[in-house]
Amino acid sequence: MTGIRRLAQQLNVSIGTVSRALNGKPDVNEETRRRVVEAAAAIGYVPNQAGRSLRKGSTGVVGFMMQTGPQITGEGDVFFMSVFDGVQTVFARHQLDLVALLCSSEEDPEAYMQRVVARGFADALIISATKRVDHRIDFISSRKIPFIALGRSETDAGHPWLDLDFEGMAEVGVSRLIAKGHRRIGVFAPRDDTNLGFVFVDAYRKVLERHGIGFDANMVFRAPPNERGGHQIAHAIAAMPADRRPTGFVLTNEVMCVGFYNGLHEVGLVPGKTFAIIGRDSPQAHYLVPKLTCFRLSLRDLGITLAESLLATMPAYAEAYPLGVVRKVVPLELVPGDSDMALPG
Repeated sequence: MTGIRRLAQQLNVSIGTVSRALNGKPDVNEETRRRVVEAAAAIGYVPNQAGRSLRKGSTGVVGFMMQTGPQITGEGDVFFMSVFDGVQTVFARHQLDLVALLCSSEEDPEAYMQRVVARGFADALIISATKRVDHRIDFISSRKIPFIALGRSETDAGHPWLDLDFEGMAEVGVSRLIAKGHRRIGVFAPRDDTNLGFVFVDAYRKVLERHGIGFDANMVFRAPPNERGGHQIAHAIAAMPADRRPTGFVLTNEVMCVGFYNGLHEVGLVPGKTFAIIGRDSPQAHYLVPKLTCFRLSLRDLGITLAESLLATMPAYAEAYPLGVVRKVVPLELVPGDSDMALPG
């Protein structure tokens, strides 16, 4: 006797009732649903996902692709864990499940995406770490799979996206340090062709030019976006001649700040006293001394907006989220601290 038939007989209900209860259908009494779920757990019955997908034409799964590895996430990834919480908050309203698709730093993201799509286990996709030219976008679009990108790209398939306001961080952060007397202002950029690096450096260049300061490529420091990368940048700064090194820095990656602070202390450049820093907020940054002047946003709210914007493109959910195709730059708030002192006279 199959599992679903056994449950129906044991509980004296129809096979259809058992199926609807296990699939979360709203027309099943809560007490009946509880009995079915408990009985299924007791006998170790798990509905066959492949069969459910064929019958429903969907899997109830949304995949979130992110790259992993020590050169990318370092000792952990606060950013994505907080975003995931917001995304799943929305998906739970519709009994959808978020699955993290972890692409190794040693694997080609395009090949990984093609493999994921070929297996067909997700109804929709969220991609991140978008490249300047990102072939994943054209590939997913050609397969008619609903998706949203966390990050902009020059590859445009008319798809929805959300991105942080890197232009705003350059404008506010660099202008703030200039107003405090700094003229040699360093910034971070990724080593690869991740689009955020191009967007931020281009905005940084424009802010400098507007203030009559020439762009110096030596002020752009490339390193892994993790704690170790922040530490490396601090030591690279210390190795420069004193009259050529930056006196202030705008750091747009939240996990690098701890390593940056630590490295600066090691080389005798004291944050907030002899070196000015504006960074990104994170739970770890709250323990930094002096208090970090930082850009802040609710990552959970970002995740909620990301999920709702994706569902707005899916026919089954578009009526609940009449947003159209969302293409939004998300602003960040500057929270003053004590780390960005004026340039000593």
